[in-house]
Amino acid sequence: MLMEETVLKTEKAAQRDMSLASARKWKVVSATAKNALGEPTAYALIPGENSVPYLLDDSPVRRKGRFIDHHLWATRHAEDELYAAGPYPNQSGEGNGLPAWTNDDESIDGKDLVVWYTFGVTHIPRPEDWPVMPTHTTGFKLMPNGFFSRNPALDIR
Repeated sequence: MLMEETVLKTEKAAQRDMSLASARKWKVVSATAKNALGEPTAYALIPGENSVPYLLDDSPVRRKGRFIDHHLWATRHAEDELYAAGPYPNQSGEGNGLPAWTNDDESIDGKDLVVWYTFGVTHIPRPEDWPVMPTHTTGFKLMPNGFFSRNPALDIR
């Protein structure tokens, strides 16, 4: 198996899903900043525990919250695009938020962008969860990638 990097140049190309088979992760790469090795600096988004949406495709909740259709979205930065489902998801119609904002498939290559990451938990109850469920954590890591030419911890005594 090889590592393959794919440049996501448009908003629709950046609608991506996790892949356990390829250990998929994403990097947000600077268009201008380079490290001492001449490579662009970046941040890598490393997924944690996640799941696919179990809502039916035509369920009312999913139709209003289409941002859950993909784990990753990227859009060009816009001041009025603050919430993945749009400004008023409970009072609005369908197709607002990320699906509407990416419909024109703008270029994101070298642009100021916003990365939207969707993650969820599927909780299978256990006897140990009763009567008080313990904490269940999920999330992701956002790690610097290529900011240094070597491990910066090597100078620590």
